[in-house]
Amino acid sequence: MDQKAQLAKLGLFDARVPRYTSYPTAPHFGKATDSAQFSNWISSVRAGSKISLYVHVPFCRRLCWFCACRTQGTQSDAPVAAYVEVLKAEIALLRRQLPEGITLSRLHWGGGTPTLLNASQIRDLAAAITGAFPLAPYAEFSVEIDPNEVGDRRLDALAGAGMNRASVGVQDFDSTIQQAIGRIQSFETTKRAIDMLRAHGIGSLNADILFGLPHQTPERMTESVQKLLSLTPDRVAVYGYAHVPWMAGRQSMIRSDTLPTPEARLELFETARQLFLWDGYREIGIDHFSRPADGLAIAQRSGRLRRNFQGYTDDPSDVLIGIGASAISRFPQGYAQNAPGTSDYIRAIRAGQFATARGHVFQGEDLLRARLIEALMCDFRICRQEILSRFDVSPDRLDALLRSTAEAFPGMLELSPAGLAIKREARPLTRMIARSLDAYELSKAGHSPAI
Repeated sequence: MDQKAQLAKLGLFDARVPRYTSYPTAPHFGKATDSAQFSNWISSVRAGSKISLYVHVPFCRRLCWFCACRTQGTQSDAPVAAYVEVLKAEIALLRRQLPEGITLSRLHWGGGTPTLLNASQIRDLAAAITGAFPLAPYAEFSVEIDPNEVGDRRLDALAGAGMNRASVGVQDFDSTIQQAIGRIQSFETTKRAIDMLRAHGIGSLNADILFGLPHQTPERMTESVQKLLSLTPDRVAVYGYAHVPWMAGRQSMIRSDTLPTPEARLELFETARQLFLWDGYREIGIDHFSRPADGLAIAQRSGRLRRNFQGYTDDPSDVLIGIGASAISRFPQGYAQNAPGTSDYIRAIRAGQFATARGHVFQGEDLLRARLIEALMCDFRICRQEILSRFDVSPDRLDALLRSTAEAFPGMLELSPAGLAIKREARPLTRMIARSLDAYELSKAGHSPAI
């Protein structure tokens, strides 16, 4: 039986499973976490420790049809200016409750389109953040850059504030595909933005590209990847487009009959994968590629690769605080998410309280299962000794979990006294294998295709 037939037999082409950027996944967050709980978790952060900070800017000048992120369009600068003031107020709230001596190991501005902020707003927001929580030595400050919404003045402000990594969304360079997904961004525009970033001393560059888009073919994917390779990004995320118009209404603008079949999606991914490998990139987890000297490749080699809401990361901090509408925080005790609606978020912060609307308190086997899933997603294997040394789990219980996972995918995994490993040919099944360790009931609705 060839690989495609074997994967089809195991249900790969019909499955919709979580991306596992958290465990439990966000659909299982509930009302158990509120602003009082969040406040307690903030106060329990160890004095003098390093944390990560994520800043969510939900505004876009245009709403791309393919996007399922929590964003809103604006043609006016007034809502953006007002939002920046609320972000500064939330930072002040955090500063009053966090212990002394907190520094940032990672600072990431995402969206939306953070580069909608003008140069003055960028400097103002960055000063508010680093005035409250200075960047630690060797910290990473990354910003999502829209090539259509960036220029020298904004980049002067970002570089002056300490940005040292930029993330550029590409999706696809083919004009037919861009028209079909409502994202017009030429190769020349993208190259101009990247040239400007490098001229401003930004030494590290991320890029995102999508497979599974309407009208995509292996030939078009090849051309887009080769154009991207000519820009020499340090790391690339190759994400599968998730068509979920029942969740993201704007996706109804994309005709479902123009989308590739699941089998064609796999071929598109393999096309991109081979091109990155041939160009010397290292394969990182299920959908990232990086240069050998990039932090992700180093983390992978040293066993420090982790998973968070941005995908794969080498972030060492065990506390991630998200500010802004819909932003999610992670603490050793659980998750907390701000109100997703911008108006609700603004109302709470202006009233002088945190905007936590929901979340999850870790309980039972949550942390154990979270690590088992993360190990599969990052390393394609679970080390039995590591799990036994880190968690209060009996050898018999752990062995039963590993055995049941192996039995669910006959011939695809290697079970040994050392632990459990996914065979190379079965790595496209990684998210499905991880799903077998998920104790929560998940419906197919809302999750992306397994490939």
